[in-house]
Amino acid sequence: MQLLLEEKLENLPTCPGVYLFKDSGGSIIYIGKAKRLRNRVRSYFQESRVFTGKLNALVNRVSDLDIIATDSEAEALILENNLIKQHQPRYNINLRDDKSYPYICVTKGERPRVFPTRTIIRDGSRYYGPYDHVGKMRQMLETIRQTFNLCTCACTPRMIDQARGVPKWGKCFEDYFENCSGETDPEIYQDVMDKVNRLLNGKTEDLIRDLKEEMQIASQALEFEKAATLRDGINSLSKYSQKMKMITNDAVDRDVFGLEIDDEENIACGVLFKIREGKLLGKYHRLLKNIEGRDKPEILQTFIEDYYTSAIAGTSPDEVHISHELEDDEPLLEFLAQEHHRKVPIIQPKIGEKAQFVRMALSNAKLTLSEVRFQKLKAEKDRIPHSVKSLQRDLRLRQPPRRIECFDISNLQGTDTVASLVCFVDGQPRKSEYKRYNINTVTGPDDFASMREVIRRRYSRVMKEKLTIPDMIIVDGGKGQLSSAVTVLKEIGFYGQATIIGLAKRLEEVYVPGESDPVMIPKTSSSLKLLQRIRDEAHRFAITFHRLKRSKRTFQSELQEIAGVGEKSVSKLLTHFGSAKQVAEAELDELEAVVGEVLASKINEKLKSKPIEE
Repeated sequence: MQLLLEEKLENLPTCPGVYLFKDSGGSIIYIGKAKRLRNRVRSYFQESRVFTGKLNALVNRVSDLDIIATDSEAEALILENNLIKQHQPRYNINLRDDKSYPYICVTKGERPRVFPTRTIIRDGSRYYGPYDHVGKMRQMLETIRQTFNLCTCACTPRMIDQARGVPKWGKCFEDYFENCSGETDPEIYQDVMDKVNRLLNGKTEDLIRDLKEEMQIASQALEFEKAATLRDGINSLSKYSQKMKMITNDAVDRDVFGLEIDDEENIACGVLFKIREGKLLGKYHRLLKNIEGRDKPEILQTFIEDYYTSAIAGTSPDEVHISHELEDDEPLLEFLAQEHHRKVPIIQPKIGEKAQFVRMALSNAKLTLSEVRFQKLKAEKDRIPHSVKSLQRDLRLRQPPRRIECFDISNLQGTDTVASLVCFVDGQPRKSEYKRYNINTVTGPDDFASMREVIRRRYSRVMKEKLTIPDMIIVDGGKGQLSSAVTVLKEIGFYGQATIIGLAKRLEEVYVPGESDPVMIPKTSSSLKLLQRIRDEAHRFAITFHRLKRSKRTFQSELQEIAGVGEKSVSKLLTHFGSAKQVAEAELDELEAVVGEVLASKINEKLKSKPIEE
């Protein structure tokens, strides 16, 4: 440990605050908060404490640290979250939205504006939401417009007259003429904005009750026009309230948090249900990455603290319900008490209706993680590798050759001739679709005829059974092999449905039909390396099959030299044991069970005197 770091550890204060770990380059790599800075920070460097994974890597990289003392844990919580958002340290949990949510923004100032947005700017404005569907946000804006005759135009800052705080044109367009609030008296405007904030915070029933009282007062004062306006606003507000889903009968405001983890993807999802006056006001979720080595209590606490210290938190609830116990809830309890001006309990319900809401949040978190994994798999499926794109470019193909089938012929002096087919999809082998062929119609070492047979068999079956058609066919060889394949494809009516090329090994030349000169792909090109890899895999697969076939034939001929052993006995042995090598390794009693005691003894003696390799 460096001397400077040791000195700082010795002189740490015991007050609450935030600590910042830095690496040798001075970059901030981790930010945390503590009730007692001295105890918390020094715990990382105790020799008796053993760390694993990322935490161990973090401690080993710490070369320096800074601290910021605060007056309370609540202040430390706010400061920690602001610093994490600012610096994005490598070893902190990374919170991100998987989409751009719609919000309703209420600006600050003497004449606040109300408008929709997807961008949060930290300028003192308040943001309500997020709304999980843009239609719900528009419904709320329309309710505000109809209830309070308030303009909800989405104006950009350039359109606003800074002196008056209203659009420069002074009036709104079309059906918004009557709702333009640019000339409304400031006191009346501020009273309207207080009501809008109550509505956006979910206090619908209280607001309706107050508006009804105002309507009665206006009616008794013979202000019938004002009373009619209030009546219309109450009707609009009532319609909106009726559309909101009532999920509980009590009027307690609750925030319900749930969290689930996908260990394979190293990602977590936190979900929030905002319940106000017994109605589900909105749902919000965030994805949390960089969670390796952290447990659910720590991750859930990060999600909750980030939400309440953000610009979108709104008013604090009466209760907070959570799916897992938090690692340290004291800073959050202190912060919520300051915001709500009274204690806000944090509860982990186990039974009843409250526990059901938590389970709903967990179900939504699981569903979101499933959707994230599905989208990732879809993106990987749709992604075309660079080598495949390069091959399309170098050979001037109309479409990328995502599915490639390659053929190779193997024989030894014209005996045991076999062919192989390997399949590559998006540059990767798909071994489940590899094929092996015994050449049946060719006698002697005739690779051209062998290629014609295997091409005919393969693509006749593809057409008959409607199998997947490849984007490209590769034959191992030059002009002769390519010409043989093209002739057969034309005969069976398959030519033109897939690009076909020949790859000559001597100079790695690529031949295409109708061209006398080969295409010379640069040696360093990823497309040539892909072709070589496919060709080599086809060759390996053919050689392996050829050796297996030759081994079986040798095995059969040697066993049939034994008196009393014929084709049926050899076939029984191969069927029972699976291969020549496994027959050779079988014990005497195992052989006896298949061919009897006499033949088994003779075979065993033969095999032990001359071992057979597969």
